[in-house]
Amino acid sequence: MKTVTLAGQPSWQISSDVVEAAITRLGGHLAPVRFRLGKTFVEPYAIAPWAEEKVPLGTPPLLRALRGDFFCAPFGGNEKAYRGEQHPPHGETANATWKLESFARTKTETTLRLSLKTKIRRGRVDKMLRLRQGETAVYCQDVLSSMTGKMNLGHHANLKFPDAAGSGLIATSPISFAQVLPAIFEKPSEGGYSSLKPGAVFSRLNRVAAADGTMADLSRYPARRGYEDLVMVVHEAAPDFAWTAVTFPEQNYVWFALKDPRVLRSTVLWHSNAGRHYAPWNGRHVNVLGMEDVTTYFHLGLAESARPNSINRRGIPTSLTLSPTTPLKVNYIMAVAAVPAKWGRVKTITPNPTGVTLQPAKGKAVHVPLDTNFLYSKKT
Repeated sequence: MKTVTLAGQPSWQISSDVVEAAITRLGGHLAPVRFRLGKTFVEPYAIAPWAEEKVPLGTPPLLRALRGDFFCAPFGGNEKAYRGEQHPPHGETANATWKLESFARTKTETTLRLSLKTKIRRGRVDKMLRLRQGETAVYCQDVLSSMTGKMNLGHHANLKFPDAAGSGLIATSPISFAQVLPAIFEKPSEGGYSSLKPGAVFSRLNRVAAADGTMADLSRYPARRGYEDLVMVVHEAAPDFAWTAVTFPEQNYVWFALKDPRVLRSTVLWHSNAGRHYAPWNGRHVNVLGMEDVTTYFHLGLAESARPNSINRRGIPTSLTLSPTTPLKVNYIMAVAAVPAKWGRVKTITPNPTGVTLQPAKGKAVHVPLDTNFLYSKKT
C-alpha cells in the first residue's frame, strides 16, 4: 500500500462507502476525513495553515504534521523530564514515523494497521483504524506493549469550525469537576494571549470565569478571537461510555466521540483562535477547538501527571500504570450524524441494540448505527 502526499504529508488512505480517511506517516495524524451524509460531505477536522510551508528549524514534527486527531503518549508539553525520560511534545506517537503493518478490506469493513517502536521508553505501539460499511464512524485502537511505569495519554482531535461566532454547540457527558488551567497558558511577552482566569473552577461550560472579571460561555464556539485557552473537564463515572459532541446547526450535522472513561478519564478543551503570534502560528490558527479525550494533568506532560497534583489528589487519575506483560488497549470512536434543521445541542448519547441514540435538549432523537462494544474489546 503506497502513500500519497496530502497537505504536505505522505499519508495512507482508506475508505468505506461513506467515509474517506487519511493518516500521516509522520506522527500518525488522522486527516483529512470526509464523511458522506446523504448527498453531502462534511470534513470536520482541522489542518494547520502552514501544512505545505517550510517551518522554522527545530519545529517539532508534531507541528509540521498538525491536523485532525492523533494519539499522544505521553500527552502534553513534556518540558520536564520524568525519571530520565525526556519526551517530545505529545510523545513519540505524535512525532515519529509510523510503519505500515497491514491493510485489509472485506465486504463489511476496511482495516489499516500501523506500528511504532518507541525509543525514549522502549516498547511498541500498534495502531489500528477501522471503517465499517454504512457507518459514518472511525474506530481507533492504540495498543501499548512491552512498557512499564506511569503514562499519561489521550487523543487530540482538532475540529475546524465555520467562521461565524458560535457556529458550533459543544456538549459533554455529565461533569464531575472542571477547571481552567491553573497556570499561565500563553505569555504576551512571547506573543501569546489567553482570556480565561487561571485556575477557575466551574461546573457548566456556559459559565466560566474570564480574566477580566466577566463570564465566558464555552458551550458555543468560535468565540474570543485573538486568544488561546485551555480547560479540563472530568466526566462523571458512566455505566456505558463517556462522550463529547459538537452540533453544527447550519451544516445539519453532529460530530461526537465515545470513550471508555476508565481509560480516558477526562477531556481537555483547547480553544485556538488566533491567540499565538509566534512561528509557525503567526496569528492564523483560527476557529479550531481541540476536543482531547485524555487521562492527564491538563497539557503539562508526564512529570506533572505522574506525580501528585491538584487533580489526582481529588481521586481523579491523571496517569495510568503500564505493565510489560499486559498491553494497554485504548479504544476510541469518532463519528458524525446528520440532524434536522434547528436541531440543537446534544443532551445525551445512550447505547441501543444497534448503535447509539443522540438526544437534543429539544427535538427528535437521532439514531446512529455503531458497534459500541468496540470500546471495551480486548481484541484487535
